[in-house]
Amino acid sequence: MLTFEHIRWVDDKGHIRPPLFLYLLLAFLGRGWLVFIASLTQFNDRAGLVRLFYPQKEAFLLALASGVGAVLCYVLVLLERKRRPEWARGSFSRMKWLLWPLLLVEAGLLISRLISTDYLFSWTAAMDAVLVFWFALYLAKSQHLSLYFKDWAKPIIQQ
Repeated sequence: MLTFEHIRWVDDKGHIRPPLFLYLLLAFLGRGWLVFIASLTQFNDRAGLVRLFYPQKEAFLLALASGVGAVLCYVLVLLERKRRPEWARGSFSRMKWLLWPLLLVEAGLLISRLISTDYLFSWTAAMDAVLVFWFALYLAKSQHLSLYFKDWAKPIIQQ
């Protein structure tokens, strides 16, 4: 339920603004696509930036495959901001249940990466584990995110 202290979450049209952590979650889940898009800006060595973040080609392809859901969720967030297509309304209200499997896939990829390195410590794996944990807590406990997903389900009164 929206209370008075949640007024900072409302925009000038009376709708709940998207949370910043949702954008960070989508960037984390779709970071393979972000690296791919950033690599397209380099003219002389496009594969160099990809090799910097993903030394093995298979890891990059897995990051792209697991990031497709994050890209779809980002498209739904963009559609919600315009409140245009009616077909996206039902998908948007269920987006929280799409983010959970994406986060579980990310955790599975992290576990497989740890197994392949014989559980040797690396800062990237540690940061990924912390971020997966934080984002799981965020999905489970965030009132702002829950109100945001419920907001588009309400009918808009035409004046």
